[in-house]
Amino acid sequence: MITPHLVKQFQRDGAVVVRQAFSPHWLQVMADGVERNLRSPSEYASENAVTEQDGGRFFDDYVNWSRIPEYEDLVRNSPAAKIAANVMQSQRAQLFHDHVLVKEPSTPKPTPWHADNPYYFIGGVQNVSMWMPLEPVQDNTLRFIAGSHKWKHDVRPVSWADDSDFYEDDAPWIDVPDPDGKDRDTMTVLEWAMEPGDCVLFHFRTVHGARGNQTEERRRALSVRWLGDDCRYLERPGRTSPPFPGHGMREGERLREDWFPVLYREE
Repeated sequence: MITPHLVKQFQRDGAVVVRQAFSPHWLQVMADGVERNLRSPSEYASENAVTEQDGGRFFDDYVNWSRIPEYEDLVRNSPAAKIAANVMQSQRAQLFHDHVLVKEPSTPKPTPWHADNPYYFIGGVQNVSMWMPLEPVQDNTLRFIAGSHKWKHDVRPVSWADDSDFYEDDAPWIDVPDPDGKDRDTMTVLEWAMEPGDCVLFHFRTVHGARGNQTEERRRALSVRWLGDDCRYLERPGRTSPPFPGHGMREGERLREDWFPVLYREE
């Protein structure tokens, strides 16, 4: 499934689409898990600043695999971990966390342009996010700035609620780009219409975003983040997202496997 061509594309662009990676069985497992998650949100669940004037609903939640049995079934028993290891060119795939994002019909709220890496306490280059829609997506698909995972510095992390700085520090962040506006001539945006069963694989440093959901159908997507051989714990200047309080890890250590299990090892 993960061909040498796809690996090269992932390394070059920081994002690649894989068609029909998951069978109808796994799609049903994911759908059941998302519905359970919506009925029983965690402490990290968020309603993302959809105003009464705008309408709609943009819900997200993360780090639920150990309490949502369908998510645990997916990460342990589906092809996900092996796909992740293969595209990372890693001998192992270690689960970082799951993330569900649901945009109800007629929700204009976009997912702002950002990169995941600055929010995480992860150092290393062998990593991948796996984004899987449960409805057909076209204009409301995920979008990527090609090659942004190779930029010298990370994009400034901001709060989705009010665009304020996520950390209080003076790191050499890059300002949040505007590839549909002032940066249009210098950046290439990748996006793919997708069907259920397809997934996109992208690097933690790849800048991405999504338009609002202006259709009459909800857009449910499940994302699972994976770590490869070279990933280690990295100190950040504040509370990360997800925070994982009380983890007890030190700079340079592999992530503890009782919280972040290794779910694929190359034989």
